[in-house]
Amino acid sequence: MKQSYVSIGLVNPKSPTNVGGIMRAAGCYRVDEVFYTGKRYPLAASNGTAQYNTDTKGAGQQIPLSGVESLIDAGPDGVKIICVDLVEGAIPLPEFEHPAKAIYVFGPEDGTISQQVINRADAVVYVPTVGCMNLAASVNVLLYDRLSKSAQTIANDDLIRESRDTNNRVRVKNKST
Repeated sequence: MKQSYVSIGLVNPKSPTNVGGIMRAAGCYRVDEVFYTGKRYPLAASNGTAQYNTDTKGAGQQIPLSGVESLIDAGPDGVKIICVDLVEGAIPLPEFEHPAKAIYVFGPEDGTISQQVINRADAVVYVPTVGCMNLAASVNVLLYDRLSKSAQTIANDDLIRESRDTNNRVRVKNKST
C-alpha cells in the first residue's frame, strides 16, 4: 500500500460548478478519491446543460467521485479525518501538520460540518480569511498547503512541462551579467 493517501469529502454540496472545480484541483494535486454526501449535487448535476464545465482537464475521468452515506467511513483504514471549516477552536492552516493519509472534509456552500462529524475528526483546521471562501477555492488552498509542506520535489522544469497548457511554451531567459 502506498505511503500517502489523500481524499476530499464534501458534505452535501449543491453546485456542480464547485464540484467540477474540486475535481480539477484533485487532478492538479494528485488526490486519490473524492466523496460526497447528500442529494443536492446529483440532482443539480443531472441537468448538465445548466452549469459550466469547470473540470476542464478531465480529472473526473481518472479520479473516482462517489456518493457515500458517511464521510467518516469513506476511504481506507488508517486514514485521518481532517475537517476544514470556520469553527471556533480550529487550527489555522499555516500551523497545521498534514498526516500522510487523510480525508479532508469540507462543509456545504451554504452551511457547515455537523457537530457530530467535527467531534469524530482527528483535527479541525481553517483557512485564515476575512469571511468565508468559495468551496472549490478552499479545497485548492488546502491541497496547495499540503503539497507545499510535503517533502516532494515540486520546483523543476519536468513538472512545469507536465503541468502547463499546450499553448504555453514561455521560458525564463537566462540573463548574462
